[in-house]
Amino acid sequence: MIETSSMSFAANGVRDAYRSSQELGGATLQSKDRPEGPSFADMLRNAAADAVETIRDGDVQAQRALNGEIGRQEAVEATLALESTVKTVVAMRDKFVEAYQEILRMPI
Repeated sequence: MIETSSMSFAANGVRDAYRSSQELGGATLQSKDRPEGPSFADMLRNAAADAVETIRDGDVQAQRALNGEIGRQEAVEATLALESTVKTVVAMRDKFVEAYQEILRMPI
């Protein structure tokens, strides 16, 4: 059986939480109040552009190494940068697909 004092304590806690949430809900960000800086979409776009640039540079460096235009050290560094970028892109893709699948599983 639930004690009356614990019920009133729980009700007061709920009321306080509700008031706090109402106070937070009233403070919406206006366009002038938004923090300056790039949006998430801009950051994602820039990261993708950097990844594509790194991959293309690694490919060009590998071709130059095969033609004997650059040394082994430069070719290895470009290949390692290429490999690291590809692994990062694949990991991000996997996370995006996982998040998308999780959204599809959500009940409506």
